Amino acid sequence: ANSFSFINCLQSKFSNEIPTFNDSSFSQKDDDCELSSEGLSSIAGGIVALGKFDALHIGHRELVIQASKAGAPFLLSFAGMAEVLGWAPRSPIVAKCDRHRILSSWASFCGNVPPKEFLIDFASVRHLTPQQFVEKLSKELGVSGVVAGENYRFGYKAAGDASQLVRLCDEYGIQAYIINSVMDQNQDMVNSAISDKKERGQVSSTRVRYALSKGDISYVSELLGRQHRLILSAEKKDEFVGSRNRLSAPKSYLLNLPPKEGLYHNCSLIVGDENQLSCRVVIDSTHIHLESDEKDIFLLEAINNHHLFGIEFCS
Repeated sequence: ANSFSFINCLQSKFSNEIPTFNDSSFSQKDDDCELSSEGLSSIAGGIVALGKFDALHIGHRELVIQASKAGAPFLLSFAGMAEVLGWAPRSPIVAKCDRHRILSSWASFCGNVPPKEFLIDFASVRHLTPQQFVEKLSKELGVSGVVAGENYRFGYKAAGDASQLVRLCDEYGIQAYIINSVMDQNQDMVNSAISDKKERGQVSSTRVRYALSKGDISYVSELLGRQHRLILSAEKKDEFVGSRNRLSAPKSYLLNLPPKEGLYHNCSLIVGDENQLSCRVVIDSTHIHLESDEKDIFLLEAINNHHLFGIEFCS
């Protein structure tokens, strides 16, 4: 078997089932934070969803859907928040290089307009009062409107709430849309296990992390509105161990958060563009192992010529 036969086999067997990626798609555009030559940002005239978008879950998607009804939808995210606030490093739920794929998949919910992400350096806005923050949105970034959840807080030390956001936006001539939280349907099972004071039963990144920590893939999928996908860097293939139908790699090469240690059936290895292979995944304390029952497939050869590949967990 060789990589060519692997590609042909997968294209005939798994084509058009779910969105896939190629290595070239694993980069965020460098101009996300740049200003145009006119001095206005690339989100000028757009409708901006406000929040922290770690998981890109169904609550975040609902914000973007509402933004798309009023104009060009954007997610306004803050870069460097963990470092500025001194939070302990932790793996993201979504790999940075995979965010574009997910946002593109939301286009069908947004009038076929894929939402874009705009990054602001958190250190540059951390000390802004609520009024100064809205003034920045209006005068410096030139947004036409904002969308936020009912529990949204903003400004230095989270001094502003949703009602103040509406008032300030009115003063600065931009539209404000406040939407109800998307609620988690698993209240009884989860509420007692989550100590976050901000939790009021809404879908949240905290709940996604909790579900992953329990290895509850169905619950993860419900919160995300899609299958959870790990991204594995294959830059150093000499540290991978492979046989005919098994591939092992250090967990340190994962670019985002895996579920807890254990065995997971009904997974897919995604390599290149439109190439998928059914597999099982075993996660232990140091490695992630992929096992396939496909004949004439060498997993280590399958990832040749690829620096990144995906592992998708099906509920």
